[in-house]
Amino acid sequence: MLDAILPVLAGISILAGSIFSLLAAIGILRLPDLFTRMHAASKAGTMGAGLMFLAVALISFNGSVILRAFVGFLFVLLTAPVSAHLLARAAYFAKQPMTSLTRFDDLKDAPPPND
Repeated sequence: MLDAILPVLAGISILAGSIFSLLAAIGILRLPDLFTRMHAASKAGTMGAGLMFLAVALISFNGSVILRAFVGFLFVLLTAPVSAHLLARAAYFAKQPMTSLTRFDDLKDAPPPND
């Protein structure tokens, strides 16, 4: 019974991860400025990769593969948002222009980083 359900769940997970990855790619192409593009890439890209890792863990019946998929997911989950934040902060202080649709600038009064 479980042998019939796990491939279906893995297929659904791959399909959902592919959709999130596609949305991340479309967001990179369609959004107006660097900051919103990075938001789309980090959020949707992390979710897409996480669902792909889940599919690998579901379809394999090998403990070491499941452990590697879990560790890979944790690595992406911890590094993608942090790197996107650091890149956006560096771009902000390098005077990368924001779209005119931006309403709030929380870093307006922040001191620039020390070089």
